[in-house]
Amino acid sequence: MRALLAAVALLCCGALAEAQPRVISLAPSMTEIMLELAAGDLLVGVLDGGERPQALASLPSVGRHGQLDMERLLSLKPDLLLLWPGSVAPAQRDQLRRLGIATYSGEPGDLDQLIEQIEAIAQRIGRDTQGHAYAARLRGRLHGLREHYRREVPLRVFYQVWDKPLYTLGGRQVVSDALRVCGARNVFDDLTQPAPQVSVESVLLRDPEVILAGDAAQLASWRHWPRLSAVKGERLLVVPDKGLERPSGQMIEATARLCALLEARAPVSR
Repeated sequence: MRALLAAVALLCCGALAEAQPRVISLAPSMTEIMLELAAGDLLVGVLDGGERPQALASLPSVGRHGQLDMERLLSLKPDLLLLWPGSVAPAQRDQLRRLGIATYSGEPGDLDQLIEQIEAIAQRIGRDTQGHAYAARLRGRLHGLREHYRREVPLRVFYQVWDKPLYTLGGRQVVSDALRVCGARNVFDDLTQPAPQVSVESVLLRDPEVILAGDAAQLASWRHWPRLSAVKGERLLVVPDKGLERPSGQMIEATARLCALLEARAPVSR
């Protein structure tokens, strides 16, 4: 009897082990989502980009952004690939598709879609309970931010990605939705490209009340245009941190920090 029970336990444990998918993340944001879901133990490889989380320091690398090491990836025998469309070249995405490896591709256009994506990943990796609980917390926080920072007239914001040449974000990019949560509006939200190039003249015509950029050096040249509302109001602002660049669960708190910055420099009566 004891031997029979041991055999049954062995079979059960084996089945559970087989149910654990071998996951490779092909985007830093996807890697972060896996850690937020307490599923780092399922990762067998990552595509590097920027600083790697310390918890995954010893994990095999399958290349860097735009430079996927296909041979290394296949050697890790993944069951599931987590993909951000721009992180892998189209030819290699086609190759992965032909190989028949299960792939989850996500590119949320707003924060609600981001939360849905987190739940979908949780379901794909067998962590439904963690996914639903985490998503519920994120939705609650997002609802609170929308209620707190709502404005009758949205604050006009130019989000500067780079200065030479001048790039911004289009209206379908998730950061544009973060601005909406903060009671603001991307002045180029009518553009559909993810990161369109624009001219100084077009920015002047749209006359933003706030200009956001990654560092102060990129903002300096706007002072040559003293009639610009953002310059007159001393609202040339540095984005609080890099969290808005990573569409994972932490982006909700990055949005909260952005909202607090905008309200501090352009308060609204409540």
